[in-house]
Amino acid sequence: MCPCKIEAAREFSTDRPDATESPFTLERGHMQLEASAASWLRERHASGGGGTRVEIWNLLPFNLRLGLTPRWELQVVVDGHLDVKVEDRPLGIRVRQRGMGDTTLRVKCNFWGNDGGETAFGVMPFIKLPTASDALGNDSVEGGIIFPFAMKLGSELSLGAMTELDLARNERDSYDTIWINTVTVGRDLTDKLGAFVELTLETGGGKPAMGFNTGLTFMVNEDLQLDAGVAIGLTRPAPDLVVTLGFSQRF
Repeated sequence: MCPCKIEAAREFSTDRPDATESPFTLERGHMQLEASAASWLRERHASGGGGTRVEIWNLLPFNLRLGLTPRWELQVVVDGHLDVKVEDRPLGIRVRQRGMGDTTLRVKCNFWGNDGGETAFGVMPFIKLPTASDALGNDSVEGGIIFPFAMKLGSELSLGAMTELDLARNERDSYDTIWINTVTVGRDLTDKLGAFVELTLETGGGKPAMGFNTGLTFMVNEDLQLDAGVAIGLTRPAPDLVVTLGFSQRF
């Protein structure tokens, strides 16, 4: 028997495909790769003669998680390869840019609930490093802190919620405080298939951006999950539509 494999005692938990982060951390010595095979975003800004249309393909963005202690984990989030198309119809301008996105370093601490209980709570500070190719990022260091919460609602239902405060660079060369709040409800449809619905709200730095997300998860085995998600903007500042297909694998 190979002594290299460390069996996981905790239930499989991911920070995707919904926007709400989980408060659960990996056990020490375990790694988990959470990635989108691809995601597609479409956004339109209406104005006089038809407005501006933005379309973004993001190939293989991923979050690599590493369990450090029974309560702490490290995460490296890489945006992946971006293909951005911007079309300004009134002006007849089309721009296309390709390259790698930014990198974010996060640490997560679980206060309670990692190994059982009806609720769980944690904290996740993070810092974004400006590693994006030219014109695909704002060339600025940004950061923030996330407080994720989870609650069981019976044998088949679960509730997740999150509040997040970000410092985001603005066009005036200063920082805006962005406040993000989410709530998600998940349901087990079968032993392997699950579904979720979610509401998100982002305020600060402009008009509120509100969105509705939904998706499915499928457990291939105890260490591998496939997922698909759709996000729909409910207010104009939010992206009109985002579609993702991805997976999470625990090692």
